Amino acid sequence: MREHLHAANSATASQAAATPSSEPPAAPSTPSTSTPPARELIFRAQGLTKVYGMGEVQVQALRGIDLELHAGEFVVLLGPSGSGKSTLLNILGGLDVPSSGQVWYCGQDLSRASDAALTRFRREHVGFVFQFYNLIPSLTARENVAIVTEIAPDPLDPAQALALVGLDKRLDHFPAQLSGGEQQRVAIARAIAKRPAVMLCDEPTGALDSATGVLVLQALERVNAEMGTTTVIITHNADIARMAERVLWMQDGQIVREQRNAQRLAAQELRW
Repeated sequence: MREHLHAANSATASQAAATPSSEPPAAPSTPSTSTPPARELIFRAQGLTKVYGMGEVQVQALRGIDLELHAGEFVVLLGPSGSGKSTLLNILGGLDVPSSGQVWYCGQDLSRASDAALTRFRREHVGFVFQFYNLIPSLTARENVAIVTEIAPDPLDPAQALALVGLDKRLDHFPAQLSGGEQQRVAIARAIAKRPAVMLCDEPTGALDSATGVLVLQALERVNAEMGTTTVIITHNADIARMAERVLWMQDGQIVREQRNAQRLAAQELRW
């Protein structure tokens, strides 16, 4: 388990951090979605809303989200475009803040955190994987990963991170020399190199064919198993949900359904 967010130093804005609120009230139990008590609570969100203003028009992206995520969980968030999946992921990852409601990470209230605290939270605790790889073309796979290791407090060696995603033979290849799936796995290696407690993945297979997408999912599956990283994948592909421990369906800014998979499929068994 990664260390909690550092305490705030009110004397300097550059070192400002989230001020912990009192512990949130316990969420009501739901027998069908209960989590074994041995697992530590990582995220708790209560009553999250997000409203975007577009001139005189307001768009409500989230409508009262309640959510818990536990250590080491592998969760898939399903829903059509515009259902609020990415907005929720961005709030969990400290890229955005809710309009109302609260979200706690290991007891620390992110919804009231300063910009400096959110930056530190993202840097030290969260790995992001997006649909587009955002690799630097002039750097090799190893060098793209090394960018993160230079600022992380306790990083993996870039070669070790790339080996975890099956790219130990492609360390010194440039992005143009790699397939789309390989580039996405470099992006995953870059995300895990800082040893994050949480991996947040926004449509990581969205730009890939199914065979290549399976390789990417295998990499995420391995990271979850070997590093114990809490992993959330958002997708509109229902087949991917079959590998999840827990599946959440979103529609119109709400979580409308939740279930646990009694029998999970390995990523290599998926077809779409």
